[in-house]
Amino acid sequence: MPVLEFDIKTIRKDFPTLNQSVNGNPLVYLDSGATSQKPQAVIDATTKFYSQSNANVHRGRHALSEAATAQYEQARENIANYFHVQANEIVWTKGATEALNLLAYGLQNQLNQSDTIIITPLEHHANIVPWQVVAQNTGATLSVLPLEKNGSFNTDNCVKYIKQTKAKVLCISQASNTLGNITDLAPLISAAKAVGTLIIVDGAQGAMHLRPNLKALNCDFYVFSAHKMLGPTGVGGLYGRYELLNTLTPYQTGGEMIQTVTLEKSTYRSAPAKFETGTPNIAGVIGFAAAINYLSSLNFAQLQQHEQTVFKYAANELSKIEGITIYSDLSHNIGTLSFNYKSEHPYDLATLLDGFGVAVRSGHHCTQPLMAHLGLNGTVRASFAFYNTVQDVDIFINSLKESIALLD
Repeated sequence: MPVLEFDIKTIRKDFPTLNQSVNGNPLVYLDSGATSQKPQAVIDATTKFYSQSNANVHRGRHALSEAATAQYEQARENIANYFHVQANEIVWTKGATEALNLLAYGLQNQLNQSDTIIITPLEHHANIVPWQVVAQNTGATLSVLPLEKNGSFNTDNCVKYIKQTKAKVLCISQASNTLGNITDLAPLISAAKAVGTLIIVDGAQGAMHLRPNLKALNCDFYVFSAHKMLGPTGVGGLYGRYELLNTLTPYQTGGEMIQTVTLEKSTYRSAPAKFETGTPNIAGVIGFAAAINYLSSLNFAQLQQHEQTVFKYAANELSKIEGITIYSDLSHNIGTLSFNYKSEHPYDLATLLDGFGVAVRSGHHCTQPLMAHLGLNGTVRASFAFYNTVQDVDIFINSLKESIALLD
């Protein structure tokens, strides 16, 4: 696939949702951390499937089923190529949350009361709650990686902790959904490998912004969501080393994932089919492939440079406003600003900004332990993507200043 020069004006035209007004103002969408906007190519792909190829996948011998199956499995190849892994190492799920639950349940039989699971204080609830349940069910110890007061990791302290703990599993985000901070994973993964710890990386935020080579990253499992990568909602996936995938207990059972069934017992197929029970979100998977094709067609170095230019401009302008406190690490960040204005409630600021057509998120962002660590009830979060512009930032900053004037 040819790689195109990054042209923000052309790219903006590809996203129909961005080209509208909200409350009488041009939409400024700064909530990509929650869900990214979709290019027309993704919308067209899902529509085309339902219009021309709608049929169930696998086993069908008629033309529509075979066409649907071919598209569905080609999508797996596309996502595998994006992450530099093998197609049989990609399992389709409803998203990162289901993938983490699949892993937690799948590893449960391999854990006991002598084992330790390491999580971190900045994880999304989806990478905390499943491991709490596993710890309760198995007697395993749930341990927490140390976090600095400002919400960043001290790599040396974390490496020491991992080596001393010798945990069975380490669960950690590639980038914080609340702060946007990028975790320096390489030394942590190296330390975990040295003591035989399995590494699970939550890539929901990092997958689009960082475009990781998972073989080079050397983690054991990696979860991701399509809707944060320009794709449809309700679909995502799990990467796992093939030999490790096949050691997991199936999260769900039923049709498709079986090898044989008698009234007495059943046997299961090998991964990835072992974990893909029932009729999947076929249109969503095909739409996800279109999203990956779109991303892969853009010059990533130029895309990332543009994204960081817009983010740093926004951070600089935001920091000039008296009374604003920014909690994000501005040096190693995917493009997310988490902030508050004095003691004003984040919800009030977000509501006022919406009146100006600026879409941001407010609250605890499904990271209550992180909020407690920072001593906060919540923050306003402006999360950028490559389709944002400097003009978006100017509108955001001016709207924020007007909102603050209404509060003061």
